[in-house]
Amino acid sequence: MEKLAYTINELADKGVGRRSSIYKMINSGKLRARKRGRSTIILHEDAEECLKNLPEYVLEGGGAVEAPDAPAR
Repeated sequence: MEKLAYTINELADKGVGRRSSIYKMINSGKLRARKRGRSTIILHEDAEECLKNLPEYVLEGGGAVEAPDAPAR
């Protein structure tokens, strides 16, 4: 089960962006945040919605992007 909400640091650790980028998304209205006491939290569905609304990466010429082979862990 996914967490219901994340702190700014937790989102940064998940790879959503750096702390400063996350605050920029909040301040620009692209990412909805809430306050719980002194903590800023982002609901799971709000983080998901923000990521879904990011522009898609399209190569010049309209080609598809292929993922590089991931190294074995």
